[in-house]
Amino acid sequence: MPGSVRRDPDSLKVNFSLYDAEGSVTVSYEGILPDLFREGQGVVVQGTLEKGNHVLAHEVLAKHDENYTPPEVEKAMQENHRRPATR
Repeated sequence: MPGSVRRDPDSLKVNFSLYDAEGSVTVSYEGILPDLFREGQGVVVQGTLEKGNHVLAHEVLAKHDENYTPPEVEKAMQENHRRPATR
C-alpha cells in the first residue's frame, strides 16, 4: 500500500500494509528484506495472523512480477489448497 512502509532506523524492524480486492492487512517483520522489496511490488508473506488483521511475519519474499511465484511457495500453496492474494 503506498506510503505504508515504516522502518525502524535503529533495527531491522519494518511494518507495512498489504491489500487485495478483499481488504488489507498490516505486516510486522524483523529481518533483512529481499532486494526486490519495494512499495507497489508483489510480495509473499508467511507468518501468523494476529488480532486486528495483523500478520507477524517470519518470512517475506518479493515476487519478480505479478505472475511469478517461487517454486517453494507454489508447492506450499498447493499443499495448503490456497491461492495467493491479488490486487
